Amino acid sequence: GLQKHFHGNDALRGVDLDIPQGKVTAFLGPNGAGKTTTIKCAMNLLDRDGGELSVLGTDARLLGPDQWRRIGYVSENRSMPEWMTVPKLLDWLRPMYGEFWDRDFEKKMLAGFELPLKTKLHNLSRGQKMKAALLTSLAYRPQLIVLDEPFSGLDPLVRDEFLTGLLELTETEGWTVWISSHDIEEVERFADRVAILNR
Repeated sequence: GLQKHFHGNDALRGVDLDIPQGKVTAFLGPNGAGKTTTIKCAMNLLDRDGGELSVLGTDARLLGPDQWRRIGYVSENRSMPEWMTVPKLLDWLRPMYGEFWDRDFEKKMLAGFELPLKTKLHNLSRGQKMKAALLTSLAYRPQLIVLDEPFSGLDPLVRDEFLTGLLELTETEGWTVWISSHDIEEVERFADRVAILNR
């Protein structure tokens, strides 16, 4: 029954959605359908106007540090400190997650993503920035991974590399993944479940 209004207009009108644990759920719909609004309500970045919403068994409005250490969130519009290099970014984030942060896992992903270590974030390509965002959202081994249009602007080769790496990790880690996209082809080959949002 999720509802959200902007300036008297319905952005979300009675949305019912369930994201099953340990599965990859694709969240499909045209641009402007309300996918990002739904995700932002679930992540407590926007307040809902009606309905119920729980994430990891907690009301979305009450999400705090304990829950955020179990959620990896990557958005196409995610802002990062552009003046940092990838290693500096990792050094900055690591203390926020304490014992949850897995240094060995971080090193493995860093090598796998082939990210440049001396280049500042603002000089990285869009694909490299998305990999850096994914790395910083997975190094603490979250239970739930939320990806909001992560492939936007990525070339097909980088997208396939990104997807292959994510799928391998999801299978070995048993993660729950919620991924939004407006492109069915991007997600049809790896989603366990598909939810469609329109009008």
